[in-house]
Amino acid sequence: MEQWEYLTKFVHASAKSKEVKEFLTQRWPAWKNPPQFTPEAMIPELNTLGEQGWELVHMQPLERVGKKGDVRMGDGGNWTNVYFCVFKRRRLAGQ
Repeated sequence: MEQWEYLTKFVHASAKSKEVKEFLTQRWPAWKNPPQFTPEAMIPELNTLGEQGWELVHMQPLERVGKKGDVRMGDGGNWTNVYFCVFKRRRLAGQ
């Protein structure tokens, strides 16, 4: 029987870093100055996780992460650049 392992992670959409800006302007040349919080800014991090065998199975925008690690889901009236993501990958035999 197939077995899976899971990873939960908060992914931030932010085009602040030089590497992410370069990625965005290469992929979308019309974006000379990419929007700071565009969801496309998550692609390099998501690609890295994919290269490690992780498959994204769920993504949910978050309004806020609390002091106790609890999360508040947005009600549609607030802006966010933080996404709660769930990934899975096949567990190797013997793990």
